[in-house]
Amino acid sequence: MNQSRGDHPFLHLVDTLSLSDDESLNFFSLPKLNDDRLSTLPYSIRFLLESAIRNCDQHEVTTQHVQQILEWTPQAATDASSEIPFKPARVLLQDYTGIPSLVDLAAMRDTMHRLNGDPKQINPLVPVDLVIDHSVQVDYSRASDSLEKNQAMEYQRNAERFSFLKWGAQAFKNLQIIPPGSGIVHQINLEYLARLCFNTSGMAYPDSLVGTDSHTTMICGLGVVGWYSPT
Repeated sequence: MNQSRGDHPFLHLVDTLSLSDDESLNFFSLPKLNDDRLSTLPYSIRFLLESAIRNCDQHEVTTQHVQQILEWTPQAATDASSEIPFKPARVLLQDYTGIPSLVDLAAMRDTMHRLNGDPKQINPLVPVDLVIDHSVQVDYSRASDSLEKNQAMEYQRNAERFSFLKWGAQAFKNLQIIPPGSGIVHQINLEYLARLCFNTSGMAYPDSLVGTDSHTTMICGLGVVGWYSPT
């Protein structure tokens, strides 16, 4: 939630999920809308609805956007006027697109410093996982130590880039760097990064993401809404 709970236009939809006698989580209950249109929406669109309701601040996301989603029809997908904002729970990057993004954040911190502001205020707004998997090349093969030799060459060739990424991992909040040799980005996303459910300050909400790897949408097989964005 982007504002104080008392100001939230959909506060009346908050319900409680009891995990134990002394532990519970809040969540936005879509059935509490008491709106017949909800039952006509595909589950994928209901994810968008929950996100819009939870992030409704009457600025970036408004009650009108919520109504647009409730009025969704298959034909709306081709109607440019039906565009709605979406704030994913997290962002997935690989090094080809992640490094330029990190450079942009670093440049913003430099600008903030020149303006006598606090550079540390510049951070990703949602959790970002950056998987380094696009820089490896095959120089050695058909030997038991091929993997180790190829990884050594990868570190040698990309020393400056990797040093910058190591700095970024320590400098920015909401940023996790998955180091070289860990695996392929979409498989790591499936096996390790998918959370299914987020818990932020006692508010539970579904996992969702935008990723810059073309296989990002594989995560939908786990019930996690994932969009591929090449840039």
